[in-house]
Amino acid sequence: MNYIRTAMLLAAMTALFMGIGFMIGGQAGMMIALAIAAAMNLFSYWNADKMVLRMHHAKEVDERSAPEFYRMVQRLAQNAELPMPKVYIINNPQPNAFATGRNPQNAAVAATTGLLDMLTPEEIAGVMAHELAHVKNHDTLIMTITATIAGAISMLANFAFFFGGNRNNPLGIVGMLLMMIVAPMAAMVVQMAISRTREYAADRMGAQICGEPMWLASALNKIAGGVERIHNPDAEANPATAHMFIMNPLSGERMDNLFSTHPNTQNRIDELRKLSSAGLGTGGRSSFSGGAPSASGPWGGDSRQAPPRTPQRPKGPWG
Repeated sequence: MNYIRTAMLLAAMTALFMGIGFMIGGQAGMMIALAIAAAMNLFSYWNADKMVLRMHHAKEVDERSAPEFYRMVQRLAQNAELPMPKVYIINNPQPNAFATGRNPQNAAVAATTGLLDMLTPEEIAGVMAHELAHVKNHDTLIMTITATIAGAISMLANFAFFFGGNRNNPLGIVGMLLMMIVAPMAAMVVQMAISRTREYAADRMGAQICGEPMWLASALNKIAGGVERIHNPDAEANPATAHMFIMNPLSGERMDNLFSTHPNTQNRIDELRKLSSAGLGTGGRSSFSGGAPSASGPWGGDSRQAPPRTPQRPKGPWG
């Protein structure tokens, strides 16, 4: 159902884009805007991941520089049946993480030092499993496309401001002015709706990848508190990337409304609890272990045992 909903939202955004292009500049204006948007999409397809990682000053790590963290991601990628992604660490005290890349073969996952310092190993595994779920579901490409189309719609509104729009426009001057204001807002609403839909799907698949929904549920609770307290200057400087993070890095938004980039945190936790109650996790069966309980967790422990209430932290996979 989530895939159908996402396809419908993408179709709605495309229809909005094409309709506004025609109303503003007629057929010729629509084709010019479409050509520019196609070029933007092509550029984003090949370079969006590098741009986002550079924006947030992410540093690539490997098995030598961050052995425990790297091996955790490696094991989770094996559970998810994914190629090993590139692994990055962002020197930022706000607990957060994101995934990027045009496909699983060219993917990257990144976590902040704040997330690695604040969360237990189990909770970190839950977060990284969520990010790998985005990679497996091709969400990173979907969000790049929606962001590009949304930008193209805003560009069309600027065309209307500079060129006055199509004289045969049946909406008239007042309608044109309303379109210039409403169109970018409508595009943003659709973009945010797609993002929220994909977050719920990634939570579910992430729980399957790591084998324990409550690890991610506990992590989300801690991240929500950290995001509210700790400012993220890089995210504030690049708000267009907010939807990529596991939680909104801009303001700790927790309301499930039209303009939020992420679902309500408590709603996400409640859904993960339902999965745990249904048998996925402690004493349950992971869909990535051939129908049998997983013999070991993503860091080499027994995933069938509930994580201790106060897990002992390792010396640190990031330093």
